[in-house]
Amino acid sequence: MKTRRGCRLQAWGSVLLLLVGLALTACSSVDCPLNNSVYANYKLMGPVSTLTDTLTISTSRADSNDSVLINHQVNTDSFSLPMSYGHDVDELYLQVNSLIDTIWVEKTNKPHFESVDCGVAYFHTLQRVRYTRHALDSIVINHKDVNYDATKKHFYVYFKEYRF
Repeated sequence: MKTRRGCRLQAWGSVLLLLVGLALTACSSVDCPLNNSVYANYKLMGPVSTLTDTLTISTSRADSNDSVLINHQVNTDSFSLPMSYGHDVDELYLQVNSLIDTIWVEKTNKPHFESVDCGVAYFHTLQRVRYTRHALDSIVINHKDVNYDATKKHFYVYFKEYRF
């Protein structure tokens, strides 16, 4: 009887260990995005669908310094730029050779919460875009919601037809 009791305790211990192991593996973890920044995607359209000249894009930061986002890119047909979290308007400086245009993207910022384990991300709704017209002809908002979906083209960019 002593051996049966020992076997029963050992069997219950094994079952308990198995149940604890299953409970621990049943817990799912939230896969937080590696980079919780969201990017607006720009696609060149119209007669100039590929920009063969040098493209540089910078932005102004809160400390009044400029930050280069794209530096001397050539043969460009599209590009992605990060959006700020706290500003209602992002100001971009687009330079093609010696011509510089300023782009103002007006947006609303919405905090996006996935889990306590993940940091807060910000999604955006594009409200309006304004721009100067030195090299640019126009910019059109194609898709107004900016989130983790990198397949959407948020802006269509039209350059003037002449050679820069």
